[in-house]
Amino acid sequence: MRALPVRRIATTVLCASLLVGTAGPAIAAESDTAHGSTQEAARAPVPDAEKLLAQVKILGDAGGVLTPVTDLLTAVLKADQGQLPAEDATKLATPVKDAITKASALPSKAPELPQTPAVPEAQMLPKPLALPKALPDDETASADPKADALKALQTSVDALIKAATGGDAKAVAGSAPTVVTDLVNLVAATLIGGGLPAPDLAGLPALPKAPEQPAAQAPQTPALS
Repeated sequence: MRALPVRRIATTVLCASLLVGTAGPAIAAESDTAHGSTQEAARAPVPDAEKLLAQVKILGDAGGVLTPVTDLLTAVLKADQGQLPAEDATKLATPVKDAITKASALPSKAPELPQTPAVPEAQMLPKPLALPKALPDDETASADPKADALKALQTSVDALIKAATGGDAKAVAGSAPTVVTDLVNLVAATLIGGGLPAPDLAGLPALPKAPEQPAAQAPQTPALS
């Protein structure tokens, strides 16, 4: 077999080099484009991410209040006669106050109350009769239940600290349940006013109703003889 001339070999190598040099940037650019598209897809936000993040923040802020309060309750209830040294009580009360102050500074969303449907004119009562007033719950509905719950919680915590450092075990027994109730009220106010989804746990029982107070009996009129 006859050997190829040196010039032809050199020409072939030069053409191959030019082809590789031209195709290299194109391949690299295509690779970079595909890699960039993958990164953009990976950085794409989750649908409704902002709404969900806002709800997560609401829960986190509520947890920031619950934890120091439950730490305080745990320390008091485990202490002998519910009494704490003043220094320990201050260390436990300070994070509670800071958390409540921080939560109070956050904007809250007032609950949207259902509107009363308009009554057609044909069905309206005659003018001489007065229409019944709204239910008491509608009249006393708070414009900001979360702020009210935080204020009540701070008040009950102050009362618990006073009882836990005042040497009165009975006062602690009366103050601690109030703090627990105010914590529950805060959670309820957070759920109502924070735009969080309604619970959908299967088999979730209804909340227990408050016991009804017995009606006062009118004194009986003695029978005439």
